Amino acid sequence: MHCRAIDHLLPIVCATVLLAGDVLAQTDPAPPKQGAALLKTDIMGVFAHPDDETGTAATLAYHAHGRGAVVANIYCTRGEGGGNMVGTQSGASLGTLREAELRDCLAVLGVRYCYFLDQLDWAYTESAAATLQKWGKEETLERLVRFVRALRPEIIVTMNPAPTPGQHGHHQAAGILATEAFSAAADPSRFPLQLSREGLTVWQPRRLYFRGVSGDAVTTIGVTDPLPDGRTPAQLAAQALAHHRSQAFGNIGSSPWLQRPQTFTLVKSMVPLHGIETNLLAGLPQVEIDPDRRPMAKPVTPPSLELEFVPRPAFANYRRWVKEQGIEHVAGRFRANLPLVAGEPNEVKLQIANARPNAVSGELSVAVPAGWSIEPARLRIEVPAQRAATVAVKITPPAAAAGESDLSASLVVGEQQLEAVATGQAVPRLRVARSSSPPSLDGTDAGWEHASPMLIPSTNLAQGKADDDGDSSARVRLTHDGRTLFIDAQVRDQTVVSNIAPDDIKGHWRSDSVEICLDPAAGAEHTLGCYKLGIFPFDSTGVVRAARDADANQGPMEETAPGTRVASWRTPDGYRIQAAIPFAEIGFKQGPKRLGFNLIVYDGDKRDAAPGENINESRIAWAPVSGVQGRPEDWGRIDLE
Repeated sequence: MHCRAIDHLLPIVCATVLLAGDVLAQTDPAPPKQGAALLKTDIMGVFAHPDDETGTAATLAYHAHGRGAVVANIYCTRGEGGGNMVGTQSGASLGTLREAELRDCLAVLGVRYCYFLDQLDWAYTESAAATLQKWGKEETLERLVRFVRALRPEIIVTMNPAPTPGQHGHHQAAGILATEAFSAAADPSRFPLQLSREGLTVWQPRRLYFRGVSGDAVTTIGVTDPLPDGRTPAQLAAQALAHHRSQAFGNIGSSPWLQRPQTFTLVKSMVPLHGIETNLLAGLPQVEIDPDRRPMAKPVTPPSLELEFVPRPAFANYRRWVKEQGIEHVAGRFRANLPLVAGEPNEVKLQIANARPNAVSGELSVAVPAGWSIEPARLRIEVPAQRAATVAVKITPPAAAAGESDLSASLVVGEQQLEAVATGQAVPRLRVARSSSPPSLDGTDAGWEHASPMLIPSTNLAQGKADDDGDSSARVRLTHDGRTLFIDAQVRDQTVVSNIAPDDIKGHWRSDSVEICLDPAAGAEHTLGCYKLGIFPFDSTGVVRAARDADANQGPMEETAPGTRVASWRTPDGYRIQAAIPFAEIGFKQGPKRLGFNLIVYDGDKRDAAPGENINESRIAWAPVSGVQGRPEDWGRIDLE
């Protein structure tokens, strides 16, 4: 009976076992991805330093958490040249710390891969040319192309390479490299050993975006709608970015701008567009692409006749580069910015490009602000067929001119009228008298009576906000004896903060300090040939200390400028610094000479500042403009008598 019951149930048992086997077969996990499939990426971000993902963080979180995208970030450096608000690590050791912070940040954002191009974060500069010279452009591009070919991203997102004031040269370089890698990765003639020896294949990303608005094809990403887990991209970004504590990001979550939509300009596209897009991967992946499609968001047809102000070298290089890359549309809002020394004639050039099959002639006129002078204001020009001609005029701003002013030009050729505009950046000038004997460096006025003075009011802002002259201002005097430049800076500061330890003499922008900027070329494109000295009037023990920064010889003054002497004293309304800088350390010979010069006062009023904490609230300068510390062209000029 027992056996018969079992026999009776056997078909049911077998059917149950078979059914269970079918279910197990259906729920078996997919085999793990491996090789090239494991590395396949949807979005690749290309940045210069850890924390440069800040303006893109919410967008990366939106795609990674909300759309299941695989995201990889590539960083040119580990940020070893930055400040450190949480410890004493610097140089390579700081890079180790910042990499750890970065990986914690990216884990929250959902960024799966993080790689480095292993280039040096060597200093703050506003020059892409200097950056790529220091890094070695071709070697760095080869490394980036390797990652593009290995990870095969659908899109690349990067930083805007336009040399706008305040844009770090390393950021510009990251954008340049990403743009060139977009095309180079698909070209078998570029870095062919990656193909023949490393087992990689060419890869053409589908789209390239610059962060921000620099053209008409703009994608806007909302960051406040909840993701599947209930959090918003903005909340994830705030949580993630707070990991950059060495860069004082610990309280970034309270920043209202994190709630704003993020915008991206389409620079190149190998696939059709689909109207207004609300995510970067719209219409992707698209396996087949048209190899003959021009990789541009919006074709630009050059005019047959064009008039423009010839910009400073960095801007001229950028214009030339966007044409080479076929992305002129991203420079449509670009405007030439020209440094002009106040109180003297400055040569300004204009170029007329004629693509017509016949020569053209016309009348050119240039307009300047009231009180400025120009010579000549009108001139007749002739341009041969399919050639370009350059003409020069002399523009003289008033001696007291400051800030930015509009310049305009008009060219009338027959019935056609062409217009061009530029911004004139007036920079100050000062004559520095020669002393028969060196002035004192004892905090008194002995020997300084006839020194050339300059005033830096609180309104001369390069960054931040100063309440009034009592909060931050300076009276500066200069003189020389034919061998040494002497500087006396009397700074008004109601709250003098000294939170920099004796073993942490770097990053003068973190605390109350004075930065002396000297350019032997009097208008260089970058700071590699300059002398830049940041002076803390008092470290945490009350001793004056200084270090060179962002030039070609960085480090404590004792090592990098042993002939320079500095001294400081507290005063009833702030502090006073006096310095003696040998011509030999500045980099020019004895005798009458024009120098680029700027003096920048950094101020913060946090009385209970932690050691090493970045308390900077404002930067005022003799020649004030955003990012001026890295752009010698915009420094003032001093003439040594």
